[in-house]
Amino acid sequence: MAKFIVILFGAFIIFSGFLMLFRPNKVRKTLQMAGSTNVINYTEITLRFLIALALILYAGFSKISEVFSVLGWFMLITSLILYGVPRSLHHQFSLKSAAILKPMYFQWIAPLAFAFGGFILYNALCS
Repeated sequence: MAKFIVILFGAFIIFSGFLMLFRPNKVRKTLQMAGSTNVINYTEITLRFLIALALILYAGFSKISEVFSVLGWFMLITSLILYGVPRSLHHQFSLKSAAILKPMYFQWIAPLAFAFGGFILYNALCS
């Protein structure tokens, strides 16, 4: 199950890269919604938490286990922090971030999403 979640995570990152490249305004609007409601906020954090657990559990089976482990623990700890942060503060941060990140910036970082998603998939599928 952990491997399946990690594979879905890698595919999601690549899909996000395509959205950043071809629909940067949509990505920006999505970023603005982070933390906007209790449902969005806690769904986002819970999914992040589950992905973190999957990365940690699958780390020992991946090609570069240390990277998966560090990434998983980082995501897990930040998820726990976000559970404790007031939703309004999380939403304010996402609004400020979206104001700074112009659509062309998303297009510039899209190749990083492709590389990161590919890295996740490679390590999960070629282990």
